[in-house]
Amino acid sequence: MVVEHELTDDEVDRLFQALADATRRDIVTRVLRQEQSVSALAGHYAMSFAAVQKHVAVLERASLVTKQRRGREQVVHAAPDTLRRAAQLLESYEELWRGRARRIDDLLAEGVPPGDRGAE
Repeated sequence: MVVEHELTDDEVDRLFQALADATRRDIVTRVLRQEQSVSALAGHYAMSFAAVQKHVAVLERASLVTKQRRGREQVVHAAPDTLRRAAQLLESYEELWRGRARRIDDLLAEGVPPGDRGAE
């Protein structure tokens, strides 16, 4: 599988570190449905406004969201292209594993133990 825009190791690290937190995943889900201000997002969580701002900043560094100033508010938008690239990366890993499983199945069908394959 070809990934449209190859992610650097640093980008992949930031992306999956950002998605490793349940609150950040929830923020992404909410802004995918509809853009929201940081203050509106903060109303959904039992944490300070500053803590929500920090979560949004982590998501922004990972390119999962963008912020736009509207008057006194910061409006958070989802970045679906980044999520799409993450999904493509995971699909490429899945294809690698499926290929390995197919090779093991083929070897088992031939009756050759996987460790003895190099002896042929």
